[in-house]
Amino acid sequence: MVTDRAEPESAPLDPELEAIRKAKEQWESEVLRPHQEKYAERAKEFTTTSGRPVKVIYTPLDIPRFDYVRDLGFPSQYPFTRGVQPNMYRGRLWTMRQFAGMGTAEESNARYKFLLANGQTGLSVAFHLPTLFGRDSDHPFSRGEVGKLGVAVDTLKDMEILFDGIPLDRVTTSMTINAPASILLAMYMVTAEKQGVSSHQIGGTIQNDLLKEYMAQKSWIYPPEPSLRIIVDIIEYATEHIPRWNTISISGYHIREAGSTAVQELAFTLLNGMTYVQACIDRGLDVDTFAPRLSFFFNSHNDIFEEVAKFRAARRIWAREMKERFGAKKKRSLWMRFHTQTAGCSLTAQQPMVNIVRTAYQALAAVLGGTQSLHTNSMDEALCLPTEDAVRVALRTQQVLAYESGVANTIDPLAGSYYVEWLTNQMEEEAYKYFDRVEAMGGVLAAIEKGFFQREIAEASYRYQREVEEKRRTIVGVNEFVLEGEEIRIPVLKIDPEVERKQVERLERVRLERDNRCVQEALDGLRKASEGDENIMPHVVRAVRAYATIGEICDVWRDVFGEWEEPKIF
Repeated sequence: MVTDRAEPESAPLDPELEAIRKAKEQWESEVLRPHQEKYAERAKEFTTTSGRPVKVIYTPLDIPRFDYVRDLGFPSQYPFTRGVQPNMYRGRLWTMRQFAGMGTAEESNARYKFLLANGQTGLSVAFHLPTLFGRDSDHPFSRGEVGKLGVAVDTLKDMEILFDGIPLDRVTTSMTINAPASILLAMYMVTAEKQGVSSHQIGGTIQNDLLKEYMAQKSWIYPPEPSLRIIVDIIEYATEHIPRWNTISISGYHIREAGSTAVQELAFTLLNGMTYVQACIDRGLDVDTFAPRLSFFFNSHNDIFEEVAKFRAARRIWAREMKERFGAKKKRSLWMRFHTQTAGCSLTAQQPMVNIVRTAYQALAAVLGGTQSLHTNSMDEALCLPTEDAVRVALRTQQVLAYESGVANTIDPLAGSYYVEWLTNQMEEEAYKYFDRVEAMGGVLAAIEKGFFQREIAEASYRYQREVEEKRRTIVGVNEFVLEGEEIRIPVLKIDPEVERKQVERLERVRLERDNRCVQEALDGLRKASEGDENIMPHVVRAVRAYATIGEICDVWRDVFGEWEEPKIF
């Protein structure tokens, strides 16, 4: 808790602050108010993107108990408000990792090679909806969705093609996958082995964050408790066998995309992270063995200062909780390392080239907030998967930011701003209020089952949309500065309908050519382990090696664990 800031507001100020208070009152009386009476301000109230009121000016009076060492410290020093590396971007720029995947594995492989050739420094895989939900491409539920919103991956054969010619000992890969995360990680590990790269050499991240699925993104399969068990199995297995792998990317991104405020994104993400840590400790794992490989994933929205404050508060809270609540001793266990993606929900189909500007400012906020990795959205993503030209501009946005803007030349350049420090403190304190509310409900799982998070996000989203519709919040090209009779004049990427036929044919060939007896034995072993308390990962790896499909493996868990239905909240 941030108890050391909870002193009474009536506590006497020191002489220097008292002098500032008197000077401020005089300025307001003699300068500001007469000016406001003569020249009306643009709005009755100014707010952040999340609706937080913003005062006309911030001074040392807004952070009267600010302590540099306690609240800021130095980069790479507790509480890590200013970042986890001693020289931050002066030593190494953030990883430029564009999220990509479409159609077949061959098409996505070509896109990855295009991105790497244009200066991208890490890969990030988008899977199509059937893979996200653990269905094969020939399942009835998959019809019309194959390859549409990401790459189709059904078996190890697809993964081998996806990374053909890409050296997995030299490129790190992030995979946005949750319920079937164990399967995709196993596929990646075995693909690397077939390249001659051991599991101890590969590096990357799986999202593997099911709790936020129940809150926001909704691509779950199983109920929360067995999902949490599988996550801990993955963390336990990877800690020993894939030591350079980030075993989970605890994601606020999708919480924000669903309509949450910045504070809700901060608080709910950290609550999920603490739930995972506690589950691993309950399993008997030493926190310092797995915590250094936990990572986070945040949204960067339009309000630069609010986003910067969110990132800074997140690092400080996480370090404190890992140290004081969970007893972590290693410095790296206290680090919050995070990837950031610009706000997809802010992109507009109207005047899509304006999205380049939005994305640039959002990227600026992420860098000012100290992200380790960044994806910049493409201007056409409100309309389609990004074209090569659009994704190149998005990547160039990062490169201009890195090499031309100067923002990477010094660490945490907004530190000491009265507004930013006040806002960082406010977000931290409001996050702890959410922690208390959820703890009173019995924890994250209980709050999910009661629909608490879902309701909070839905209400915040509704408030924001009402503000837009009532023009209390300006969205350029949508409710102001509209072009009448506008026609979209940018190329739109379309997925060839032949993709589905080709993918289903490949899947059928794999089923014919594999050793189906080995597949069945592997699936039987997985079922037995899942029904007991044995770690499931060795059995998943065995099934993947035998070319079992994602659908076959997930169907075992559907039988054992059942499928989740969320509570009705309205």
